[in-house]
Amino acid sequence: MGRSSHFLSGIGGRMIAAGMRGATDGRIGRRAALAGLGALAACAPRIAPPGPPDGPPRDAGSALVMADGARLPLEAWLPAGPPRGAILGLHGFNDYRRAFALAAPLCAEAGWAFYAYDQRGFGAAPHPGSWPGHDALAADATAAARLIRARHPGLTLAMLGESMGAAVLLVAAASADPPPADAYVLSAPAVWGGETMGRFGRWLLDLAAHTVPALGIVGGSPFIRASDNAAALSAMARDPLVRKSTRVDAVYGLVALMDAALAAAARFAAPALILYGARDDLVPERAIAALAARLPGLASGRQRALVYPDGYHLLLRDTIRARVVGDVLAWLADPAAPLSAGSLEAPARLPPPAASAIGAGTDP
Repeated sequence: MGRSSHFLSGIGGRMIAAGMRGATDGRIGRRAALAGLGALAACAPRIAPPGPPDGPPRDAGSALVMADGARLPLEAWLPAGPPRGAILGLHGFNDYRRAFALAAPLCAEAGWAFYAYDQRGFGAAPHPGSWPGHDALAADATAAARLIRARHPGLTLAMLGESMGAAVLLVAAASADPPPADAYVLSAPAVWGGETMGRFGRWLLDLAAHTVPALGIVGGSPFIRASDNAAALSAMARDPLVRKSTRVDAVYGLVALMDAALAAAARFAAPALILYGARDDLVPERAIAALAARLPGLASGRQRALVYPDGYHLLLRDTIRARVVGDVLAWLADPAAPLSAGSLEAPARLPPPAASAIGAGTDP
């Protein structure tokens, strides 16, 4: 994240794959890596899945309590008057609910109630630093959406995911038990999985996850800039709830999530707005192109993809965030509205599905 010392709230996999690729370049490095694999084959990635259910998910006001009793801290930014709709935000990797502290007030000023919760393994949620599995994250997203919809029955519910959060939404929306959302906004979706990472990079990550899964990786690179908002990056670096070190097996889990998200894209037919910054140093353009090639609604306009030439990975923290939020709110009001950013052209080979406008009041 620029020159900040913490591990990015976006995609840790790219940094680790790049570093490991340099460390094991050539025949000697590969032979040594294979020897290490044989010596430490008993190691395995650690997962901290949900516990057994002890009741239905419930809204505890300042937290959303999942079926296993896990309390996911919740923050709300509410409009002065009756809301016109609700937006539920899912943060990125190693980030937490305050990822939306700059964008959410803009939504509230426009009449939208904005909510965000700490996902399992992040922020003040249970088991910080441990990967819960992408199925658990997706199930939590569905449960959270139902609880937020219950607060605002009959109003439009949009779900906004940033980076890892966007990947979780892709998986959840394409599952057999999708969230009761009317629309999705995917900002810098984390789809840089094994398919777009390359075979050797993925092999190296797999090796590390099964030999040194608990190894802590501390991020920070002068070659990676997550945002042009230096004050926001500095605040993240000082925030104790933004993780500064990441277990290798958590990155392994993140890459598995990104693979699942890319695979789910072909089944993701809901109204959606995809946001991407042309200066994103974390999610490469080829990964977004791979996602666009799978989305079934780009050709019809049911799904739209915007590219901001001056945008970085953390678009909702960038100095252009007001313009980005303005586009999101304009699209929610009218899916065909003209927006400020240029569109990513839909791949011609995709058959156009039936178009439909964003609805309101979907029930679980």
